Amino acid sequence: MIRHPPTIVCYICGREYGTKSIAIHEPQCLKKWHNENNLLPKELRRPEPKKPEVRTITAKGFYDLDALNEAAWTSAQSTLVPCAVCGRTFLPDRLIVHQRSCKPKVAKEQLEVHQGDDFGDSTSSFTSVSQQM
Repeated sequence: MIRHPPTIVCYICGREYGTKSIAIHEPQCLKKWHNENNLLPKELRRPEPKKPEVRTITAKGFYDLDALNEAAWTSAQSTLVPCAVCGRTFLPDRLIVHQRSCKPKVAKEQLEVHQGDDFGDSTSSFTSVSQQM
């Protein structure tokens, strides 16, 4: 069985880093987060993520990495913003890109062929429904 070195999840971005690298990564990640957050429209700006405080210590005196990583992952996921149309969550800068292509689902009633259209056939009903979108 191969044993991998322990990793710690960044509470800002949700990525895994080595126990020595995380101390270097977190300040840089927070600085990057601030720069990106300041570029967003005011309605999409988020409060600064707070580092979770996990004080769970095992019997041997070590931190419980699983509890620490779970708290950091939850913190990173809480920074995601839901799309108002479909409900999927995104990083705020990616939400802007997503919203360009996200369209509300067309109601089933709109897809049905309507009676009494100008030309009286099903193709004109399809045309009028597609023009409404």
